[in-house]
Amino acid sequence: MSITRPDRAPVRVRLAVLLALQCTVVLVCVLATTLVAMSVQERSIRAATEERVLDVATSLVELDQVQRAVLLDTDAATADLQPLADVVAAASGVDYVVVTDARGIRLTHPNPVERGRTVSTDATAVLAGETFLGTETGTIGPSLRAKVPIRAGAAVVGTASVGVLETEISRSFDEAVGGMLPWVAGSIVLGVVLSGLLTAALRRRVRRLEADARELETQRRISGALRDQTHEFHTRLHVIRGLVAEGETGEALTYIGGLAPVASGLSIDDPALRALLDGLAAEVPGLRVDPASLVLRGSIDDEVLTVVGNLVRNAAEATGGEGRIDVLLLAGDERLTIDVADDGPGVAPADVTRIFDRGVSSKAGAERGVGLDLVRRIAGARGGSVTVGRSAPGGARFTVELPRVGARP
Repeated sequence: MSITRPDRAPVRVRLAVLLALQCTVVLVCVLATTLVAMSVQERSIRAATEERVLDVATSLVELDQVQRAVLLDTDAATADLQPLADVVAAASGVDYVVVTDARGIRLTHPNPVERGRTVSTDATAVLAGETFLGTETGTIGPSLRAKVPIRAGAAVVGTASVGVLETEISRSFDEAVGGMLPWVAGSIVLGVVLSGLLTAALRRRVRRLEADARELETQRRISGALRDQTHEFHTRLHVIRGLVAEGETGEALTYIGGLAPVASGLSIDDPALRALLDGLAAEVPGLRVDPASLVLRGSIDDEVLTVVGNLVRNAAEATGGEGRIDVLLLAGDERLTIDVADDGPGVAPADVTRIFDRGVSSKAGAERGVGLDLVRRIAGARGGSVTVGRSAPGGARFTVELPRVGARP
């Protein structure tokens, strides 16, 4: 037996993989953007610091007070320039302002102990008239500094060194990154949420397509059964025409009598099936037999009656005994199609397989959950199939195809 149903597990796996891929793409894009932004921020902070220390040093060496003071003796120069260096450092936000004379002797320094000593880094190039901008390690640690010569006319009479410690640059960078991280986290969360919403929308779309596919497959099976019946009608019409043409009127009437349904209110000629449906109709007021149904006398056996009875009673339970149940039965030369549809709540996709397990039922009771299991076993034993779909009103639709007794499966 085969039970036609959506293969839910692979679909869920594919959607889970899709969601994981979407989240991965979001994460990679956000992290890559964050790294680029951090690199740009670091370069921006460093460039701004370089510009600041160079501007401060350049402005300092142009002051007449500085140009005059560096020519004084060390103590006098220090007394004159240290207050100025402190004010400039505080106003510009730099960590130190060091002024030296032409011998490289410090005239100012944030650490009083270092005043009057030779600078710890090479000042030869600056005393030769060059400007230096870069990172060096001095007495207070690594710093980004600008060194500019102090001139008196054409002669270099000293240097001015202005710097910001690398630790301060790192702190500024950390603050900038800290301000950026909430936005990064928000972007990741938003991206993941949007990915989840997109995947959920795709899942709903896939479910609708699967439901449509199941309905299309059911209609295809019924259409095939109707085509078989049409072919059989043509064959029987040819037989009737031949009997009439041969003058065998009595034989023709006998043959027609064997084909025409008897009066019972149902378009079913098999007496056992007609009796079953009459009995079920008395129990289930909403039972309707499709006028297109055709089951000739002797076309079915007890197992088919069992399948029909269980499907109708299952539909009656699903609708609470008050809903509409439509039954279509088509018996061809080689196969029998039984289609039972109701307007109940339907079968959830996740329950399509398990409803055929013995003991599984939406109703409470020890004797529940037997009918569909019996249908499954009969169809399986005869090489038939059971299709679970959705009816036009939105309820359940069970389509069973069974080989006719004596027909090859």
